[in-house]
Amino acid sequence: MISVFELFKVGIGPSSSHTVGPMKAAAAFSEAVAKGAVSRVAVDLLGSLAWTGKGHGTDGAVMLGLAGQHPETVDPDAAQHIVAEIRDSKRLNLGGRRIITFDPAQDIRFDTISDTPRHPNTLRLVAYDAEGNTLSDQRWCSVGGGFVVREAEAEETAIGTAEVPYPFANGADLLRIGRDTGLSIEELVCANERALRPAAEIDAYLDLIADTMNACIDRGLATEGHLPGGLEVKRRARSINKRYLANQHRNIRHAHEVMDLVSMFAIAVNEENAAGGRVVTAPTNGAAGVVPAVLRYYRDHCQGATQGGVKAFLLTATAIGALFKMNASISGAEVGCQGEIGVACAMAAAGLAAALGGSNEQIENAAEIGMEHHLGMTCDPVGGLVQIPCIERNAFGAVKAINAASLALHGDGTHRVSLDQVIATMRQTGADMHSKYKETSQGGLAVNFTAC
Repeated sequence: MISVFELFKVGIGPSSSHTVGPMKAAAAFSEAVAKGAVSRVAVDLLGSLAWTGKGHGTDGAVMLGLAGQHPETVDPDAAQHIVAEIRDSKRLNLGGRRIITFDPAQDIRFDTISDTPRHPNTLRLVAYDAEGNTLSDQRWCSVGGGFVVREAEAEETAIGTAEVPYPFANGADLLRIGRDTGLSIEELVCANERALRPAAEIDAYLDLIADTMNACIDRGLATEGHLPGGLEVKRRARSINKRYLANQHRNIRHAHEVMDLVSMFAIAVNEENAAGGRVVTAPTNGAAGVVPAVLRYYRDHCQGATQGGVKAFLLTATAIGALFKMNASISGAEVGCQGEIGVACAMAAAGLAAALGGSNEQIENAAEIGMEHHLGMTCDPVGGLVQIPCIERNAFGAVKAINAASLALHGDGTHRVSLDQVIATMRQTGADMHSKYKETSQGGLAVNFTAC
């Protein structure tokens, strides 16, 4: 089972697969070797981590992990200072236990040549003693959404069935269990979670996730300026919000006002993500704005919204995200942006349908609609940065999610194409997609932007 504690993770931007994952892998490596007689550490970033790692801050994330920092606890402002100090001093406190010489320019290599046989996001970490002997040689894969595994385990699918009362592996299982037990998707996911940890811990974590998402929106709405990275992308969320508030003051209303607000919420989150701020993987950082924007829309603009509805939203979204994680991918480097924005849209659509009282069949239909209209979306970030077209894509994904939920709720849950069929199609489409359109900055907008 993929838990809500795994799918929604608090971390920092700009990327779950290129920042959060490598940081976690490096932290695990440093914890394992720091007690030994380590004199030097070398890191190879392979595949997509090499092609777009500089734009995604992968080298900085690795330094933070080697220094014993973790995505969920590191302070975003302090992180910048830690990385700068390592670059300047060429020294690193390995795992917070051992000072070693470390020159990022020499000891972190962006290898765009070597193969990545298990996953396109691969990194190799090697520890040496003073005589140059290898003490540890580990290869890790960052498989999307902040999940990391040792390379040998990258093709294994971990679907726990023994510990939970309602194991499921696909959408058909969810609907069958619901019919057999009378439980909603939210209720069966909650029952599974409670088999693993106390109810109070689950509730507290759901509150933390919702609060962190809303705080990220609020920071994005309050911050202006340009995003880092060299593209000189100007933050827009605050200016959109100022115009909205001014129109409210003058009693100027537009029919598309709610759509503008939802877009603004999503943009606020992903501007924070692009700046390296605190975000929640949902299911990834590049798509981190979709679920919070739709959740905020539910909280602030849906009549009868409750805290129970917020939890129903998040638990239901967890089930949908888990299906994509288990049966396809949530990695832009593996299946393109359909695995990030597309999955986020499906999760948000299902969550909103659940919060608004939809049946299991309507919820499954909402998720199917959300993904169906993202099939084939490429991942082609300009400059390797999670900015163009990523920020605006979150806005469109959020609006689509609300539309998908609305369409599903207007029906009775009956539809011709199942969620499982769409997930299988997404996986096949990702496998057929040319590698240059999968987070390498070698295709699409990434190469045509300068000619525009």
